Amino acid sequence: MKLIKYTAIALALATSAQAKTLVYCSEASPEGFDGGMFTAAATHDASTEAIYNRLTEFEKGGTKVVPALAEKWEASKDGLEYTFHLRRGVKFHTTEWFKPSRDFNADDVLWTFQRMIDDKHPGAKASLQGWPYAADMGFPTLIKKIEKLDPYKVKFTLSKPEAPFVANLAMGFADIVSAEYAMQLDKAGRPGDISLKPIGTGPYVFKRYEKGSQIRYDANPTFWRGKPGSDKLIFAITEDGAVRTQKLKRGECNFMVYPKPADIPGLKADPKLTVLQTSALLLTYVAFNAQKPQLKDKRVRQALALALDKNAMIKAVWEGNASPAHLPLPSRMWGYNKAIPAYKTDIEKAKKLLKEAGYPNGFDINILVRNGSSGSNPNPKLAAEMLQADWKKLGVNVKVTVMEWVELQKRTKAGEHDVTIYGWAGDNGDPDNFLTPNLSCSAAESGENRSRWCNKEFDKLIDQAKRVTDLKERTKLYEAAQKIFIEEMPWATLVEPLTTVAFQKNVVGFKPSPFTNNNFENVSVK
Repeated sequence: MKLIKYTAIALALATSAQAKTLVYCSEASPEGFDGGMFTAAATHDASTEAIYNRLTEFEKGGTKVVPALAEKWEASKDGLEYTFHLRRGVKFHTTEWFKPSRDFNADDVLWTFQRMIDDKHPGAKASLQGWPYAADMGFPTLIKKIEKLDPYKVKFTLSKPEAPFVANLAMGFADIVSAEYAMQLDKAGRPGDISLKPIGTGPYVFKRYEKGSQIRYDANPTFWRGKPGSDKLIFAITEDGAVRTQKLKRGECNFMVYPKPADIPGLKADPKLTVLQTSALLLTYVAFNAQKPQLKDKRVRQALALALDKNAMIKAVWEGNASPAHLPLPSRMWGYNKAIPAYKTDIEKAKKLLKEAGYPNGFDINILVRNGSSGSNPNPKLAAEMLQADWKKLGVNVKVTVMEWVELQKRTKAGEHDVTIYGWAGDNGDPDNFLTPNLSCSAAESGENRSRWCNKEFDKLIDQAKRVTDLKERTKLYEAAQKIFIEEMPWATLVEPLTTVAFQKNVVGFKPSPFTNNNFENVSVK
């Protein structure tokens, strides 16, 4: 069976001169194809970047917010009202399962957001897991009202000022879906099909998905920005980084992400390939489940953080392609508190803290990690085993469990872990995007905050920071929040990894994203 699938992809490559097929070796299976329902990077590459558009978007390769399905917008002086003027003539995809009878309009915007903020809305039941990003960012209480002023004008009224609101609407969870299609599915009793058979306005039209194997798309012939770079796009799902490298070198894919660090020198030396390494807005961290008995005491979390040998991990796991980190923001992001010093490995101090917390002989915990590799962690199993060895010095016994990525997300969201290793890539260039989705009390309640830590003072600071527009004032609030973070230690932030992609020399048009997204709208094989 695998031979047949690989042969099909090879055949697509062989005919790429005629069909302009781009084959992308991706790192994981998507959870689905609706950005509002999911948070994983692989899911958003397969949905947000390929199938959909949003009211606003980020310029390719940058953090600047630019118009998309909204041609322009205005905000009221008090920051409570945002009026969006919608683009005319934008068409939804036509597929075997849906033929739109109208163009994109205000009804689609209302349906997209109302399903996330009103659990009685007919669109809400499409997602069995709710709307995690919207919930974590407080959209149900933030958005007081959404009004259709005319077919191409929509007004959002907020309950309080929200400085990053327009940038937040450029994130993948705000993908605009077809209200007409959603209502058709609801009438047929299949609302969840919106994520299985997606319909968007974006550059590529979803054709089919073979779970764990491949996703196929065709170029959108009516795309409002013009013809996409490739006639056909294939995601060849390949969880192992070494296998992705082999497939790229053999010509079975044109583009790959996240090679194993040991393979990077060989990729760079290959004259047929281009390798790009960038410092993205990306962190890898160890999340301590603060609701578990052994981990409730901040002294225990501090002790576990002090026992980590980050430099050894960078050498063994990332092979030098990362730098140590200790705060919940990347060091290149505005708002990063440079005054907080990095802590160093200190086993004796860690033992003393454990003794003070009532654990002089340690305890037993589990650590759940994903299989394969990702942009934030090229070898989760090895990283977990190194944590296991470091904590053994404190008498802490760790059981390591490795599982598939989607299963890890499900189990850690449910709080089944004591510890997990996670990564987060920024989505909008704002500190709030790291702190609210990952460390707020609302995110702890939903399970998206994998530390399940809720600190009211921290929450108050990051909430205040969203309400003001003055950058200096916002920075001071975020700096104060980071002081609480380092004292409470809900995470032990490990590293800021370099993001690596590799592709064949004849692939043109790709721009690396500071958010680690992989967008192929303008990418082609020459």
